[in-house]
Amino acid sequence: MDSSRKHRLQRHFPWLTRRRFLSSLFLGIPAMGIGNALGIEPKWVRIRNFKRPISGFASTTRFVHLTDIHFKGDEKFFESIVEKVNRLNPEFICFTGDLIEEKEHEEKALEIIREFKAPVYGIPGNHDYWAGADFDRFKNGLQATGGDWLMDESVDLKSSNTQLIGATCQKPMKPNLQKDRKSILLIHYPEWADRFAPKKFDLILAGHSHGGQVRLPGIGSLIVPYGTGAYDLGFFQTKGGPLYVSSGIGWFYLPIRFLCRPEIVVFEI
Repeated sequence: MDSSRKHRLQRHFPWLTRRRFLSSLFLGIPAMGIGNALGIEPKWVRIRNFKRPISGFASTTRFVHLTDIHFKGDEKFFESIVEKVNRLNPEFICFTGDLIEEKEHEEKALEIIREFKAPVYGIPGNHDYWAGADFDRFKNGLQATGGDWLMDESVDLKSSNTQLIGATCQKPMKPNLQKDRKSILLIHYPEWADRFAPKKFDLILAGHSHGGQVRLPGIGSLIVPYGTGAYDLGFFQTKGGPLYVSSGIGWFYLPIRFLCRPEIVVFEI
């Protein structure tokens, strides 16, 4: 492992060493599941569908949530995600951070982003910052899809009767919510959902946790990164409103998933 990757790992999990990670992993997973965790689940993408109608609105908004792609140069896998999303024909796509891990993959990742056939609205994740990503280029890439890169900004999607708010989770943000619009907040760190109170959103979307990547029945995630808090995977009620934390697409540190498949999430609200 190169020094920059080790440095990031220490910042992400300051108490974690490779030996501790592997020990906890292999103590927790039966031997018969290791092949699945290493060779099947990391690219066994599932599509999840949720219908959560919001009172007071007659029309339904249908969109896709993607997060934590962690593009490392695997073009075929990323393009397969794009193809799956395009077949779903969403009104727009919400991306909640960590497009890349290394700046060298920035150009290709943005090239593939342009293949989405729906507008993509996104925010940065910690790995995008650590990679030294050029957020002006990110903005240009997402605008090419008809979407935008939201750095503590909001956008009014009049055709979908929706207000999207993108938070960088770098500083406090107090957005002005429009009462005649469905409000969707995009954050990277799940625990930030509580920091927006008393503001209440119709839906909050987050990533970052990867669902822990490794989960055990009756126990849940073995390890989650800082910024996750109690919100590791799925739906939660928070001080800022209903939160959905996705398991994401990519992986961090090791290409392992167990009972925690990568996912594309379709919402109808």
